[in-house]
Amino acid sequence: MIGAADYKYVIAGSGFFGAVMAERIASVLGEPVLVLERRDHFGGNSFSERDPATGIEYHRYGTHLFHTSQTDVWAWINRFTQFNNYRHRVLTRHAGRMYTMPINLMTLNNFFGVDLKPSEAAAFIEAKAASEGFDDPQNFEQKAISLIGRDLYEAFIQTYTAKQWETDPKLLPAETIKRLPVRFNYNDFYFNDIYEGLPVDGYHAIFERIFADPKIKVVCNCDFFDVRPQLRPDAVIIYTGAIDRYFDYRLGTLGWRTLDFEIERPPVEDYQGASVVNYPDADVRFTRIHEFKHLHPERKHSREHTLIMREYSRFAAREDEPYYPINTPADRDLYDGYAALAEREPNVIFGGRLGTYRYLDMHQAIGAGLKSFENELMPLATGAATASRQAAE
Repeated sequence: MIGAADYKYVIAGSGFFGAVMAERIASVLGEPVLVLERRDHFGGNSFSERDPATGIEYHRYGTHLFHTSQTDVWAWINRFTQFNNYRHRVLTRHAGRMYTMPINLMTLNNFFGVDLKPSEAAAFIEAKAASEGFDDPQNFEQKAISLIGRDLYEAFIQTYTAKQWETDPKLLPAETIKRLPVRFNYNDFYFNDIYEGLPVDGYHAIFERIFADPKIKVVCNCDFFDVRPQLRPDAVIIYTGAIDRYFDYRLGTLGWRTLDFEIERPPVEDYQGASVVNYPDADVRFTRIHEFKHLHPERKHSREHTLIMREYSRFAAREDEPYYPINTPADRDLYDGYAALAEREPNVIFGGRLGTYRYLDMHQAIGAGLKSFENELMPLATGAATASRQAAE
């Protein structure tokens, strides 16, 4: 028996947002908290595990890279792990050659066969973009070309975007792309954050330490909606599942992209020489290949095998794991409708990627959890929210 009626605080979902809220409730409020997880493991999409065949730790839902410039987020997570000094680089394989991403001076010089200096590179790209005449871009393709020119767009963006979204970029709205990063120097580090690294003993260990608090009870293979009728009337619910499902899809279904993964264990020490390689060309079905041993160069790995994971993107059905919100104007209107319903739910906090229909990196989910605890949960816990509502009435 779960004993759900014994808990005032109940969290649906055990990803970073839910984990932060559980840790804060237990350590700051000193209250017991119940965490319900529908999957067979805790940790959400950040879950990592060791492959029994190779001994290599891999991320079940694709490479997860921790980076942040938020000192409060960095301080919080460092209570539960140490980080290695990994800094992320991405390579792109186009037409049989490797290029560094984001587009930087090395990419430009190698792709165009030139030897530009930083002072020359910006003018070079501006001229390429201006020659297309898209002063008022009407779709994703025109907007991208107006930023980086046609050559770079067709090589690195066009087909990769089509594979990611299963949609011709001409049919995507221009506002889908705000900017395309181009660096006019040789900096090929993917992120610009102050702090970056991978947890030395894996993401799974972080969640094990958080949920080791005796005040926190985690139940996996348990759907929140099966337990909801058992909750006490005054229960405070932190819901991190899909917001449209919470309301039984009464307004419609929000659009998401999902990912499929294909694992292989090649009998070689090193398959691709990097943790992530993108494949933007149309003759390759997958979007990228992950090779996880490169995330932890400090570890001793087998020289006889490696583990790779090919990633495929497609539209998500209701039974699929949603990853990326599609965010069409219709989706945004639909979410606004659900957000209005959420505002009228007493004692329920909606959070996380699914609960707020936003793509959140791990550090953003942690930051949102810390903020939500202070701004939403603490007023509920202290009765300030109730007093405020009574005064307003």
